[in-house]
Amino acid sequence: MNAYVGVTDEDWFRFLSARPGLDEVNFWQPGGNRAFKTLQPGEPFLFKLHYPNNYIVGGGFFAHASILQSSLAWDAFGEKNGAATLEQMRDRIEMYRRNRPDPHEDYKVGCIILEQPFFLDERDWIPAPDDFARNIVQGKTYDLRRGSGKELWARIQAVLSTARGEALYVGEGERPVYGEPILVRPRLGQGSFRVLITDIYQRRCAVTREKALPVL
Repeated sequence: MNAYVGVTDEDWFRFLSARPGLDEVNFWQPGGNRAFKTLQPGEPFLFKLHYPNNYIVGGGFFAHASILQSSLAWDAFGEKNGAATLEQMRDRIEMYRRNRPDPHEDYKVGCIILEQPFFLDERDWIPAPDDFARNIVQGKTYDLRRGSGKELWARIQAVLSTARGEALYVGEGERPVYGEPILVRPRLGQGSFRVLITDIYQRRCAVTREKALPVL
């Protein structure tokens, strides 16, 4: 089982962390030229702030990845894109694009759709693994069964268990505290379901084969 540690826009993180009870979020990638293919559904995607705030601050479970027009991403997820309005979302995306697009262009963005998101209180932020280099601009994959990935996942589990008021059993001697990481089956939210069905049917109506997304 793998996890992906993605470098995260801090405004995106702070906006969403102030909204409890979210069932899904859209972790957008500004380029919009390549779909995310690193994780399997149910594997964890963790949020790491930009350096110098070199901390893991939350995460979610990968559900689906797609490339969408910015307007469709907004229609599907609204504030779960990490912004209060479409205009604010576009402003944040365009900060990371090499070329400033035409203000009327409905450009594409990469969408990494995550279910069951969680956001850590600042006192619980976890330092990024030592092998997460400062020059990594997108993210890095970790194997949760060994090495620094296993250590990181144990720390995530410990923080979440404490935050939820659940005591972890610590056995005697060399008995393991944590079991092996397992895939979860995230419950799809409305935005995730909408995008997943759109992609499954190749962005066409199953009956008429109409492919104008606004109509669909």
